[in-house]
Formats: sequence, structure tokens, C-alpha cells
Amino acid sequence: MKSDWILDVLADLKTFAHANGMPALAEQLDDTAIVALAEIAAMKDTQHGQRSNGETAVGIHFGGAGAS
Repeated sequence: MKSDWILDVLADLKTFAHANGMPALAEQLDDTAIVALAEIAAMKDTQHGQRSNGETAVGIHFGGAGAS
């Protein structure tokens, strides 16, 4: 799928973080990759018609600036 490239980018960032003494960032990137996998899976489900009620498989929302 066209969204899978983001997983490669996250893996590269994690490698960089480990190589440059940023273990907390590397751990956070693991968490980010899990969220990315879940959202990609949800998009695939939606595209394949497995969600007919308009709901996504993952109910995660990260509010941006000004979110409440």
C-alpha cells in the first residue's frame, strides 16, 4: 500500500536515534510505528469495505494546537 513507506522512515529515524545516543526518542519511535501500523490497517479495512458504518478500526485522535 502507498502508506507503508512511513514505516521505513520511522525505522530509519529509530536507527539514527540509537546511533546518536537518543534512547528515549528511539523508544518513542517504536510507539509511533505501532500507531502507524494500526492506522494503516484501519485504512485498509475501510478501503476494502469492512467498515460500513463510517467508523475507523482505531479510535485514536491526537489533537493538534488548540485541540480540546
